Amino acid sequence: MRRLGKIIHASKSRSLIVKLEKPNPPKLGSKVFDEKLKEIGIVTDVFGPVSSPYVSIKPSTVKLENYIGKTVYVLKD
Repeated sequence: MRRLGKIIHASKSRSLIVKLEKPNPPKLGSKVFDEKLKEIGIVTDVFGPVSSPYVSIKPSTVKLENYIGKTVYVLKD
């Protein structure tokens, strides 16, 4: 597992937005997990500047507000 970054926002389109800690985004479709190793969704988009990108996660849960501010992880490639 590698640390991806922090969830900073829940968009109107019900996606979670993550600010990446390192400019090395995961592959589209990668599964995303919380600190308890519970799957919270998949990566659907990478956007923003190359030096500090963001990713959009399609969540598998309903209560998005509970995840704002949390650190998320992905499996290493």
